[in-house]
Amino acid sequence: MALSYKEVNSPVGKLKLIASASALVGVLWERENTNRVPLEPQNHDPHHPILVEAERQLSEYFAGKRMQFELPLDPRGTEFQKKVWRSLRQIPFGETKSYTEIARTIGSPRASRAVGAANGKNPLSIVVPCHRVIGASGALTGFGGGIETKAQLLALEAGAGVRLLRLDYPC
Repeated sequence: MALSYKEVNSPVGKLKLIASASALVGVLWERENTNRVPLEPQNHDPHHPILVEAERQLSEYFAGKRMQFELPLDPRGTEFQKKVWRSLRQIPFGETKSYTEIARTIGSPRASRAVGAANGKNPLSIVVPCHRVIGASGALTGFGGGIETKAQLLALEAGAGVRLLRLDYPC
């Protein structure tokens, strides 16, 4: 069955949202390396219900009103990649983990490079928060959307967390 797509504008550039009939399968960057996430051909469908909902939730995220995505997901990859991607979804909003920490979490403590490779193939950027993974030294490392975008997303989450705290606990 063919996939559907919709392009949306965001504070970090144009995003291409891709869905099957039942789940979101991709959130790709405007200047995406076409070999990073190989997906079958897609049909433009701006009214696809999963794509419309993904756009709504991304808008809430960028507005600082959403800390977790609630979408049906179907990332396409190897079992190891899927294990890494599930682990990424456990990183709390506004926090970061190193590749080594992720490797330990998935029970493969020596696989930090493999975790990095899987992270780089994440087809669901932002929704599966690969931007929350940093080097062991704390340095921002490779990111499909670019290091500047990674820094923007981390700053957005840090700022949104402060705004949300202020709303929840007014002074």
